[in-house]
Amino acid sequence: MQLSDFDFDLPDDLIATRPVRPRSAARLLVADGDAFHDAHVRDLTAWLRPGDRLILNDTRVIPARLSGLRHRHGEAGDTAARIEVTLLEPRAGGLWSALIKPLKKLREGERIVFSDDLSAMLEAREDGQAILSFNLTGTDFDAALAQAGAMPLPPYIAARRPADDKDKEDYQTVWARRAGAVAAPTASLHFDEELLATLAAMGVQFTHVTLHVGAGTFLPVKVDDVTTHRMHAEWGEVSPAAAAEIAATRAAGGRIIPVGTTALRLIETAARATGHIAPFSGDTDIFIYPGFTFHVTDALMTNFHLPKSTLMMLVSALMGQDRIRRIYAHAVAERYRFFSYGDASLLIPPHKDGRQAP
Repeated sequence: MQLSDFDFDLPDDLIATRPVRPRSAARLLVADGDAFHDAHVRDLTAWLRPGDRLILNDTRVIPARLSGLRHRHGEAGDTAARIEVTLLEPRAGGLWSALIKPLKKLREGERIVFSDDLSAMLEAREDGQAILSFNLTGTDFDAALAQAGAMPLPPYIAARRPADDKDKEDYQTVWARRAGAVAAPTASLHFDEELLATLAAMGVQFTHVTLHVGAGTFLPVKVDDVTTHRMHAEWGEVSPAAAAEIAATRAAGGRIIPVGTTALRLIETAARATGHIAPFSGDTDIFIYPGFTFHVTDALMTNFHLPKSTLMMLVSALMGQDRIRRIYAHAVAERYRFFSYGDASLLIPPHKDGRQAP
């Protein structure tokens, strides 16, 4: 299975740099087996049915991009260097791992000042990453970070424009609750309170799980044989209550539909040991590519993904490689908008029970 198997031509002008408003006005390509339907997210009521359960990732994106100054006093006088920081994940003892540009301009023990309230010290280097300690913790840190930080937009958006105050709302789901992600579960960005209320009124149910999306989600696949690719690990949790809700829906004949690949990867991780959903808490590095057996997922709502990405491999595993090629060719031809701020797809496999055959 080669990396080139998951490539396709994508015009640059189809990469969305802003979301549509309202959220549910985004377009929705419904692939029900081999039948394609052009719709909008607000039309989900036509494709979902009472008893279906949407799995929602309630992670909250932190404003993880910081820009500060490193000051140094020397014989030649005082100097300052601009330092760009992207927080990656919290560590024990209040430390954070981070990417720093340029890391070579910072020595261990030196401090970066981001605002009057917030600063950090370089404690160590580890595998090309920095380990930082901050001058604040807890709610004080959260408040200072909210003021000084910017949303960590994906590289393909950040290359086209800087993050701004609009992104602090746009790049956050309406049900975001547990802070810790440095990337949004972007399929979830299409939901607003009105759509959620409409779906609930028709009998669609919701279960919240947590997967803190890391910056590793944007790392390219660098091996030709994709089966040798090693996934980054991310922390997630399926609570006992969430597992019970999913199991009850399956027992009643309802469909389990993750909203986003993050929610899918988490529930499939939680079912990996026995083939049945179970509570789970910890790191997951599950890598889903063609040949994977889905134990929980019946369908998937997701955005349109990068060529040659692990997420292209995931949707190919769910729908089949040939079918995904046709779906993406249709999306390009019909000028759907791609990636984090782009349009969505609802992928319903052709198997009668909605799950990929072993």
